[in-house]
Amino acid sequence: MTDLGVVLDRGDTELRPVDGVDLSIAAGETYALLGESGCGKSMTALALTRLLPDSGRIERGEVRLDGEDLLRLPESAMRKVRGGRIGMIFQEPATSLNPVMTVGAQIVEALARHGLRAAQAQAEACRLLEAVGIPDPVQRLRDYPFQFSGGMKQRVMIAIALAGRPQLLIADEPTTALDVTIQAQVLDLLAQIQRERGMGMLLITHDLGVAARMAHRVGIMYAGEVVETGPRAAFFRTPLHPYARKLFAALPGSGRRGAPLDAPHGAVPALDRDFTGCRFAERCALAFDRCDDEAPAWHQLGEQAVRCHLYEGVNTPHAHPPALGVALAAALHRGRSATPVLEVQDLSVHFPVRKGLLRRTVGHVRAVDGVSLRLAPGRTLALVGESGCGKTTVGKAILKLIKASTGELFLDGENISAYHGEQLHALRTAVQMVFQDPFASLNPRMRVGDIIEEGMISLDVEASARARQLRIAELLERVGLSADMRWRYPHEFSGGQRQRIAMARALAVSPRVIVCDEPTSALDVSVQAQLLNLMRELQAEQGLAYLFITHNLAVVEYLADEVAVMYLGRIVEEGPVDKVLRAPAHPYTRALLAAVPRVMEDAGASASPSPGKADPAPAALDLPSPLNPPGGCHFHPRCPHVTDVCRVSYPPVTEFGQGHRFRCHWPRLIP
Repeated sequence: MTDLGVVLDRGDTELRPVDGVDLSIAAGETYALLGESGCGKSMTALALTRLLPDSGRIERGEVRLDGEDLLRLPESAMRKVRGGRIGMIFQEPATSLNPVMTVGAQIVEALARHGLRAAQAQAEACRLLEAVGIPDPVQRLRDYPFQFSGGMKQRVMIAIALAGRPQLLIADEPTTALDVTIQAQVLDLLAQIQRERGMGMLLITHDLGVAARMAHRVGIMYAGEVVETGPRAAFFRTPLHPYARKLFAALPGSGRRGAPLDAPHGAVPALDRDFTGCRFAERCALAFDRCDDEAPAWHQLGEQAVRCHLYEGVNTPHAHPPALGVALAAALHRGRSATPVLEVQDLSVHFPVRKGLLRRTVGHVRAVDGVSLRLAPGRTLALVGESGCGKTTVGKAILKLIKASTGELFLDGENISAYHGEQLHALRTAVQMVFQDPFASLNPRMRVGDIIEEGMISLDVEASARARQLRIAELLERVGLSADMRWRYPHEFSGGQRQRIAMARALAVSPRVIVCDEPTSALDVSVQAQLLNLMRELQAEQGLAYLFITHNLAVVEYLADEVAVMYLGRIVEEGPVDKVLRAPAHPYTRALLAAVPRVMEDAGASASPSPGKADPAPAALDLPSPLNPPGGCHFHPRCPHVTDVCRVSYPPVTEFGQGHRFRCHWPRLIP
């Protein structure tokens, strides 16, 4: 790809989401394209395959595959390239798969376009499902997408992308919002298939850990341009561009606990501008006059190349700067109390399964099965585990959005388990929820101000309209937005801004506890850092308690005080975050930690992963069904240390000291 430029027509303006991009990918090589949302990564992939929206056009450049310029091919020839010589895996498999067609029909459809007859295509579809690790492929070909888990749907997408035996595979955020265990399985599968077939891969991601694990070479994209490129090891050892360094400084982790993350301020600039200087200048702390007036040229430093004025006349990479540390916020520790603001005792949520004409109950899905939690003011309790383990159900049961089967809830020591009707007002004002997808949880037909005001009116928080409007303006300013944004609609905001609006809505009724259900899932690392900084500031100022539901263990290391690990409806390990994550006792906790892709601190260290390889992963079996959980310890079918007693008896709680508890029959695992 040489000097690729894309223009999108927007009435009287033109956007340039891709503006002079050069990159090359060799056979068997993975090129990771990194950057924030809005930088042009996905648009680059769409231009490469000529799948631009109707308003888009390729203004200039070349895209050559084996020497053939794809931009000069007629559309009839290009249709054979798509899905044939070039395969593509999209970010969200649930929306990419046709919900009214069986999985088999969708794979066969892709194969038929490349000349296979019906019987051949059916046999090849079965082979592809088996190749991507889906058990019982003959039966699963008849199933519909809704009958597959998120990880399985992504495997189906991989099978469809591989149907034409492509030379180049484009993977656009293929593991976004997947659990760490499922993510590890999908990444391992992609690396294995790449090695077997020798195909090139363009991996589009905002996850530095995924890039560190998978890439051979890395490119950083910002505002339509690639601003840095180089081999993976060199890039992770010494990122050069100020934007790349900011991305590293925004990464959460245990080493940055207690200090704000150094996220880039502001946002990616609008791409309808005529840039005269460096596009990152207005967000760069190192910018000087020349940065505003003159676009930087490329500078080659060893194996790396960077587009930045700071490297004029420099021949070797700069040393990696120390992380910009900030003193611990003493306010975070003010007002903290061991007395719980919220206590959950033996909570269970069982959903009946009904069948037959009379809809008789034939079983129960044990989504939550005897969970107990304690949450103190000014503290953060992280609830972690794979999708399907019951984390979100716990959060919804605490807010009484779904009915608990058994158990008791205490708010400030008062039993609220039987609250209903008007009594729930006290609970609604004290406990609020921030959902995973802010776009789905914000009414698209309401203005932002009305969305925030709605809760205040419903719960009688502010009596007068004027007081509510003042409160809305104050809240928007507090979460980093401007007061005049109250007149906009949700679609006019970025993902990170929408999550800030969701936080403002939760804060509008002055809660004491906020249940955060994957609030940073699918956010860019810089936007994620901004949201985490905001959450810490609000907690310090108001003594908020957070129940933080997530599968991102790096965020847990940074934000949480305590962590509870959940598996198939039960807590298997809990305690202070430094104890549980540094000295995990349960095999499942160890498996989760082993599956996390790590950003390399030192490319020469022995622990540094190579593309497609990682620490020992957990058993690849899917989470068992909560409708029919395994007997004994629920984790025993996937546990490498299983013994006979694990199959017949659920382990009791073992105290490890300092609040560290776990359930496991294998005491020799204790560090």
